[in-house]
Amino acid sequence: MPDSTPFVVPADGMTIDCDTTFAPGTYFLPNGVKITADNITLNGNGAVLIGANCEGIGVSLESRNGVTVKNLRLSSYYHGIRAKSCRNLALEGNTVRDTAEIPHATIFLDIWLEPEKSYGGGIMLWDCEDCKVQSNDVQHMMNGILTYYCRKLDVRENVASYNSGYGIHLLGTCDSVFEANWADFCCRFEPRGNKPTESDPAKPDFRYGHMGADATGFLIIKGSCRNVFRRNLARMGGDGFFLAGLAPDGTKCGSNDNLFEENDGSLSPNIAFEATFSSGNVFRNNYADRCNFGFWLGFSWDNVVEGNRVVMNRQAGIAVENGHGFVVRGNNFQAGGHGILLWSHYVPQWDEAFPEHKTSHHWTIEGNTFTRNGKAIRIAKDQDHGLRPYPEEQRGPADTRPHDHVIERNDIQDNRIGVELVETDRTVLKDNIINKNVEANIRVDDVSETAPINNLGSAGAYL
Repeated sequence: MPDSTPFVVPADGMTIDCDTTFAPGTYFLPNGVKITADNITLNGNGAVLIGANCEGIGVSLESRNGVTVKNLRLSSYYHGIRAKSCRNLALEGNTVRDTAEIPHATIFLDIWLEPEKSYGGGIMLWDCEDCKVQSNDVQHMMNGILTYYCRKLDVRENVASYNSGYGIHLLGTCDSVFEANWADFCCRFEPRGNKPTESDPAKPDFRYGHMGADATGFLIIKGSCRNVFRRNLARMGGDGFFLAGLAPDGTKCGSNDNLFEENDGSLSPNIAFEATFSSGNVFRNNYADRCNFGFWLGFSWDNVVEGNRVVMNRQAGIAVENGHGFVVRGNNFQAGGHGILLWSHYVPQWDEAFPEHKTSHHWTIEGNTFTRNGKAIRIAKDQDHGLRPYPEEQRGPADTRPHDHVIERNDIQDNRIGVELVETDRTVLKDNIINKNVEANIRVDDVSETAPINNLGSAGAYL
C-alpha cells in the first residue's frame, strides 16, 4: 500500500513534537529545526535544509529519549545534527556537508577542546547514551562525527572521509562500538615559519610545515576507554588512529582497554596507530603499512600488539619510548627502517611525575617475522626518537637502562641487522631463527646479562 503519511513543509526554527515526514525539496532554514518530544521519528525524506554562513544547528535535540532522525540532508550549519544528553537516539542515512571549517592550510589543531568550544562538524553527540549512528555521509568538511562524554554508542558504516580535521572523534567516550566506518584522507597542512623562496624572498613557502597537524581518521582521547574499533578504514590521514593520554596540564588521562581489530590505518605521512600514555589496548590483525611509523606507543604500558601486517614504514613498524609490559606477538614486519624500535629517554620532570615510565622494560617479543628491514629489533638507552644517541649532558642515570626484554621464537632473516642492543640489561634471546642478516645477526654495545640461548644461525654474531 502507498505511504499515506502527510508530508510536512519544514519551516525555519520549527519545533517537532510528533512523527514527521518532510516534503521533498530544498529549504533555507538558518535556524534549523528542534525536536522537543520523545519516541518520535523525523524522516527527512530526502529534504535538504540549508543554513547560513556555517552557523547554528540544523537539527538540535536535548534531553530526548527514543528519537530517530533519518534520510535528511543538511548543509551550511556549524553542526549538522547536535544532540545533548539524549538516550536511545538513532541517526540513520543522513547526509551533512559544508559545516564550519577552519581552512586546512592554517592551524595545528587543538585536540583537547571541550564540547562548549568544539570545532564544527556533521554530527555532534554530547553526553549521549545507547545511541545508534549508522550509514550517515559526513564527508568533505572539517569533522565528520564528534562525540563527547558518551557511552554505549553503536557507530557503523558511516562515511567520514576527506575531512580536514577528524573523521570520527571521541573525547571521554566509553563502552562503544565503531565498526566498518570509512575515515580516509582526513588530513591537513600547517605552514610554519616564513621560509623564503628564491623567486620571492619575502613570500612564505607553504611547502614548509607540518603535514597532518593532528588531523586524523579517528581521534580517541581523554579517557575514552573500553571501546571496540573493528574493520574501519582510516588511510592516508594525518594519522590513522590517534590516542593521546597526557593532557596539556601534564595529567595522565589515558584511553585504555580498547580493542583495535582488522582496521587499516596505512599510508599516513606520520603514524598508522598512535597511542601515548595509555594502557591495556589490544591491536590485533590490523594493517599499518607505508607510514613514517606503523605504531607509535610511547610511554604506554601493558598493551598487546598481535597479528598485524606492518610493511614498508620509513622509520619503524613499532616505536615505543619508555614503554613497559608489552606483548608483541605474531606480527609481520617487512621492509621498514626498523621492525621494532624501543628506547629510553630521560626527562627529569617526567621522571619525577611518572616514575613508572623511567625506561623500557619487561617486553615479550615472540613469534614475529622480520624480513628485509634495516634493523629487525633495536633496543637502546638515551636515544632521540630511538635513532640517535643524546649528548652526554642529556643522558639518564644507570637505572634508565632498558631491561628485562624477552625475544623468543621469532624469524629474523634477510635484514641488514637482526638484533641490536645498546646499553641494555637482562635481555633474553631464545629459540629464534636469526640468520642471513647482512651486517650482523646480533650486535651489542655495553650489554650486561644477555642470554643468547639456542638461536639458530646467531652463533658468533656479537660485534
